[in-house]
Amino acid sequence: MRVLVAEKLAPEGVELLRAEHEVDVRAGMSREEYLAALPEYHALLVRSGVKADAEAIAAGVNLLVIGRAGVGVDNIDIPAATAAGITVVNAPTGNTTAAAEHTLALLFALARHVPEADASMHAGEWNRAAFMGRELVDKMLGVVGLGKIGMAVAKRARGLGMRVAGYDPYVSEEVAKLNGIERMSVEQILKEADAVTVHVPKTKDTSNLISTEQLASMKPSAYIINVARGGVVDEAALAEALAAGTIAGAAVDVYSSEPPAADNPLLGAPHIILTPHLGASTTEAQTRVAVEAAEQVREVLAGRSARYAVNAPMLTPETADALAPYLPLARTLGQFYAQFSDDIANLTLEVAGELHELDSAPLVAAALGGILEQHTEERVNVINASALAKARGINLAVHKKPDAGRFSSLLTLSGQHSVAGTISFGDEQRLVSLDGYEVDLAPAAHMLVSRHQDRPGAIGLVGGTLGEADINISNMHLGRSDKRSIAFMILALDEAVPESVADAIRGYDGMLDVWLIDLDLPA
Repeated sequence: MRVLVAEKLAPEGVELLRAEHEVDVRAGMSREEYLAALPEYHALLVRSGVKADAEAIAAGVNLLVIGRAGVGVDNIDIPAATAAGITVVNAPTGNTTAAAEHTLALLFALARHVPEADASMHAGEWNRAAFMGRELVDKMLGVVGLGKIGMAVAKRARGLGMRVAGYDPYVSEEVAKLNGIERMSVEQILKEADAVTVHVPKTKDTSNLISTEQLASMKPSAYIINVARGGVVDEAALAEALAAGTIAGAAVDVYSSEPPAADNPLLGAPHIILTPHLGASTTEAQTRVAVEAAEQVREVLAGRSARYAVNAPMLTPETADALAPYLPLARTLGQFYAQFSDDIANLTLEVAGELHELDSAPLVAAALGGILEQHTEERVNVINASALAKARGINLAVHKKPDAGRFSSLLTLSGQHSVAGTISFGDEQRLVSLDGYEVDLAPAAHMLVSRHQDRPGAIGLVGGTLGEADINISNMHLGRSDKRSIAFMILALDEAVPESVADAIRGYDGMLDVWLIDLDLPA
């Protein structure tokens, strides 16, 4: 088959593909040349500069696979690729060492004033007293985000004799202890750590995760490092904190826009080390990501499942057709459960009815994807779902049974709590049970769930409070075990509910629990 390598790639990756396929390396093409060339190829390999957007995917009428030599896939339109039946693969492990080492290089440079001392020497000065440094041994490093890179940083910091505290909502206490990490909240880490490094993906939840309030809680002698994604640390707030002496220093490798604009406040901030997104820029890392991406492309072209498929596992046509409407449902149940329960360590996915004879791995992957997708850059698929979950202390067992009651098929995700759903006519998702209480409601982007004593006026109080906040209820369902007992109410809303409004509802007499659920639903 024909493979287009659209950007400069380490020769080891190119040669691996050339052993089996016809490979053209055509870096530097114009957009017009690129789009014109795509119909000739079965596989496309890019790094971060060339976009595999919807237009390019439409042009690549023969594409079977798109490979990204790196972790992030921001330059690839995943929904468009999936709709076109194109597998998207990446190389999520190749730059782990490089990013971890760069993080520690920046930490050493901060602690020993390396850039300032170098500039002073080049200016013809000899000023040893001005650059008194600090040792890292016995200091506490706080690691926010314990994925592959965060764990690699923690391991190396422990080797330096540092104490390591870490936060990741989906890494259990046991897993943290096994890696020599003291599990803390983000707030604790900021208050106690001598240096803080962030290793989380950029999502709506992590945007400006570290801002003015968080920086103010840090020690005046502390450092902060961002080698993850631009915008996780509020750039304006960081510049202000450095100018005010709120913290001792910072090091930043990634920016909200790259290259950073001329008015980026970090460019004029004191006590900060800036590098131009060098986290993965080592010869070894570039070789590893090229080989890893090429291996994935080779697997897909051979008709096999790729280990790091980022959009969907490869299924037989029969299984794909049967599971197609239930994969989004499993993902929705995962998203819902992650916000409905604090405990995701031990879960069960029950597959009942007509689906019970099919391979359940894609359903498990979809459910785990819903749980984990807001907390990791690694997309979950049938190949890596179990390993990613295990690394975070999550065990998802599968139970199959032929009887789905009044439904043709039913999926139930359970642990501390439970949520069940099915597919109705027209492939519409329906939530049909919460903690064993029967409900019947289509999931919505914004939902409020309450558990309360079943008494007159309870629904009116909640509805009135939402109305005062100009939040419209689009649908609702009430499930209860018996008259004047305990009831579950589930509301589909047109707008998100502020925490202040939820707190007001929680304060009502007879209100036992209130959950806010935000779902990223398929269009």
